[in-house]
Amino acid sequence: MHHLSIALIIFAAVFCSALLGLYLRTLLPEHHLGEDSIGVVKLATGLIATMAALVLGLLISSAKSSFDTVNASVTHDAASVILLDRMLARYGPQTQDIRTMLKQIVSVAVSEVASGDPRQLEKLHSAQGIDRVEYLVHRIEELSPQNDNQRRLQARALELAEDALAVRELGLLQAAGSIPAALLIALVLWLCIIFGAFGLFTPANATVTAALLLGALCTSVAVFLILEMNTPLDGMVTVSLAPMREALAVLGH
Repeated sequence: MHHLSIALIIFAAVFCSALLGLYLRTLLPEHHLGEDSIGVVKLATGLIATMAALVLGLLISSAKSSFDTVNASVTHDAASVILLDRMLARYGPQTQDIRTMLKQIVSVAVSEVASGDPRQLEKLHSAQGIDRVEYLVHRIEELSPQNDNQRRLQARALELAEDALAVRELGLLQAAGSIPAALLIALVLWLCIIFGAFGLFTPANATVTAALLLGALCTSVAVFLILEMNTPLDGMVTVSLAPMREALAVLGH
């Protein structure tokens, strides 16, 4: 809802700027609306529109990259925990407690992410959450292999566990990304100027008002999607947890 509120505020600011432009048109002297004046304002508006388009494109690209990284992290982690569980199963019955612990860790992580509660998501970043995974790695290190096959399985299990931990941390760092407030404010300011100029040099009628309304709506939706994709673990647009749920279903078997 936080992102939706920001998008609604942006929509109101941009559309009200357009309405203000339509109102100011009725107050300006006729010579202010001549071709020379309109030409200069169009040039200035075009420059601002170019900058706004560049920033908007940059933010969309950054948010999409963040979303894709976290999505890939979830899939990679799901595959890693399944392989880790199989390595431990092949090691022998000595790893049963470790496999149970692994399933509990995955179950807790999935529950925290699926909740969408910011307080639950903070637990993924907490020292306690990291300690759980590191303790699992420590338990694997404590295994006493009796033959070459078990030594190979232990080494492979450690590699998978540490790799999953590294990818998990990368995913969490990407998921915690945020857009600089100054950049967002500058973008909204530019959009307000652009829409104000649209209204200033356009005769007011229902068609123009509807077009400005749709334009303001589209820009606010674009910013909303950017904000949502930039935090892919919570909100209305989130990564799919299906790979982790499928992995959880087969762990321990």
